[in-house]
Amino acid sequence: MALLRYTASADTTIVNAFQPNLRTRGTGANAGLADVMEVFSIYGQEATGSQELSRILVKFPTTSISTDRTNSVIPASGSVSFYMRLFNAVTSKTVPKDFKLLVAAVSQSWQEGVGLDLEGYADLTRGNTGANWMSASDSAAWTSVGGDYLTASEYFYTQTFETGLEDLEVNITPLVEKWIAGTQDNYGVEVLLSSSYEAYFSSSSGVDSGSVIQNTAGATKSYYTKRFFARGSQYFFKRPVIEARWNDVTRDDRGDFMLSSSRAPGADNLNTLYFYNIVRGRLTNLPDIGTGAIYVSLYSGSSNNSAPSASAMALYDGSTALTGGYVSTGIYSCSLAITAAATAVSPMYDVWFSGSTQYFTGSFKPQKLSTGMTLEPPRYIINITNLKSVYSSDETARMRLYTRDKNWSPTIYTVAKTDPPSTSIISASYKVYRVLDEYDAVTYGTGSDFHTGLSYDVSGNYFDFDMGLLEPGYTYAFKLAFYDEQVKAWQEQASDFRFRVEG
Repeated sequence: MALLRYTASADTTIVNAFQPNLRTRGTGANAGLADVMEVFSIYGQEATGSQELSRILVKFPTTSISTDRTNSVIPASGSVSFYMRLFNAVTSKTVPKDFKLLVAAVSQSWQEGVGLDLEGYADLTRGNTGANWMSASDSAAWTSVGGDYLTASEYFYTQTFETGLEDLEVNITPLVEKWIAGTQDNYGVEVLLSSSYEAYFSSSSGVDSGSVIQNTAGATKSYYTKRFFARGSQYFFKRPVIEARWNDVTRDDRGDFMLSSSRAPGADNLNTLYFYNIVRGRLTNLPDIGTGAIYVSLYSGSSNNSAPSASAMALYDGSTALTGGYVSTGIYSCSLAITAAATAVSPMYDVWFSGSTQYFTGSFKPQKLSTGMTLEPPRYIINITNLKSVYSSDETARMRLYTRDKNWSPTIYTVAKTDPPSTSIISASYKVYRVLDEYDAVTYGTGSDFHTGLSYDVSGNYFDFDMGLLEPGYTYAFKLAFYDEQVKAWQEQASDFRFRVEG
């Protein structure tokens, strides 16, 4: 599982826009319970040079993120990315185009409030709880009208919008890591048009004039209205989230170990073996190893190939042990290459140890790199062998994928004696869509984070999926895509695998 979502814990819209009478500004208005949030800038509506602005405040539950890190649910800093996502809300109002939004870390505590009105701005706090344009709460004013945020560039994140209908998605990993570490208080973020897109205003005093912000570099045209869904939205997948993404792909070559070949580049001659230390059903670090080094010796088989032989094999440098390393909680790995001359028997045995303590003995069967007379596009028969018809929303399930070459042509003897072999796909990814409307609840994450990748081991490909990412009460389906090295592109497979999620 390499994807988790943390829904916003508070959000609201604050404005200095005029109420419908174009005389009174709605600076005391709060919209903490509205199901949408909005950003806009209106220039010259009330009078030449008048400025009206709307901004968004959003806070996320970083305590939950910290707890998940403590429990090793998400990786350590440097191995995970955090994306803030707001989802476009369709509106009948004019939508701005070609503009830039700024996401900045708020520097003061604020209150969500209970207002709803984003039309007449009539839900005034009047000393009640809730942030507005002038005040962060019922007991504290903003230092600067329109919200206080940190001005250092390290706390700024931007996204450019072309059509105005896009979702907002910015990588705010450095900020989230500061929140988790406690080096920056978590007051959430403010979303606003960058200064060159907010409306122009110049006062004779050269500073803010009441609720109107001094902005001599601002725009003399309007940008209105960009709306996003709020956390109170009825649409499960449209609520503001921080999305944690990381690459948890494990490529264990134990079931597909290839002997070195002069036809393969160096990287392709390396094989990686894994050792999974499972104690009472849980992956657990070795007490004497922790996150340190572990050692691996290779053995040929005994006379009847039922156990390792008495002596460890000498490696290319004359030693008899490889150095393995820590991968994640309870998982250790070792990479190696073996020539055909190094072994004349099969299987081979790998013994994992430190000092005089042996922790694990595994086995593998080296194979020769295959070749052929022709090059055919790969075609596969696939199936998720352990897919259930119904899952609970609090369940994390491991999906096991069976993959077979569609052109597999066994002999009669092979059919009689052997189960069809499962092919491990080196680069595979999944997505999840809701069957009712084909909405992509989880899209293919094949970018730098590769957060929807499939791992593989001796039994074939697999991936873990948190059903809590999906809204209960609906039928969903997994789709799979494999990377085709011949065409340098991802190829979506025809099959889909349906299941239902219940609360």
